Amino acid sequence: MSEKNREGKRTARQKLAAEREKQKSRDKRRRALIVGASVVGVLGLAAVVGVIAANTGKDGSEASGPVVAPSGAQGKDGLAIPVGKESAKSTLVIWEDFRCPACKAFELAYRDTIHELTDAGQLKVEYHLATIIDGNMGGTGSRKAANAAACAQDAGKFPAYHDVLFTNQPAETDDAFADEDKLIDLAGKVDGLDTALFQECVRNGTHNSWVEKSNEAFRTGGFSGTPTVLLDGKNIYQDRSMTPAKLKQLVADANK
Repeated sequence: MSEKNREGKRTARQKLAAEREKQKSRDKRRRALIVGASVVGVLGLAAVVGVIAANTGKDGSEASGPVVAPSGAQGKDGLAIPVGKESAKSTLVIWEDFRCPACKAFELAYRDTIHELTDAGQLKVEYHLATIIDGNMGGTGSRKAANAAACAQDAGKFPAYHDVLFTNQPAETDDAFADEDKLIDLAGKVDGLDTALFQECVRNGTHNSWVEKSNEAFRTGGFSGTPTVLLDGKNIYQDRSMTPAKLKQLVADANK
């Protein structure tokens, strides 16, 4: 084979390899766009469900008895569960429903950043619990999960149990959190939480009336759906440019 032919074949192989790399890059970008569009679609649908649920009224439950706020609850009527240091210069207010898919999506995307900022003393978070999916889809899972989370707050284990509930969130139409045994089983994933006191709190619905009061505050607060996320009073969940990195920068700027 002549040197010219060998050179021609080598050039052809190089061109083919280059074209394959280009095709891989195009395929990668296309997959990323498809995944991104799917995520946006899921979040958009969940947000619409949240808006509908927010306007359907009460969840139909019949909680009764005195309003018993969880240990350390703060704010108006003791409806906020605080996480982080009081001295933090930025406050993140989060309204969530443990059956809400958009809430889960937000938590999975942002919670590591939120933990980092609260652990560093730069951010204080106030969690408010709502039960709008119970009202929209029927059932009591939102309320019972919120009560269980309040019971975890009594035990000083709210952040960890809060994360476990969202990690193990059932499908929106599946009222699995209405099963108190399920909520107690999930407590086993948090060191030191699954105690007789916690189980009694969950089974007795100790904080049910408090959860009802919190949900009523959500309904009358003018919010469009869950999650509602306010950083120092500004709704950052509606900011399409918001990312965990941008949140960190906003908090860092506030702490200068």
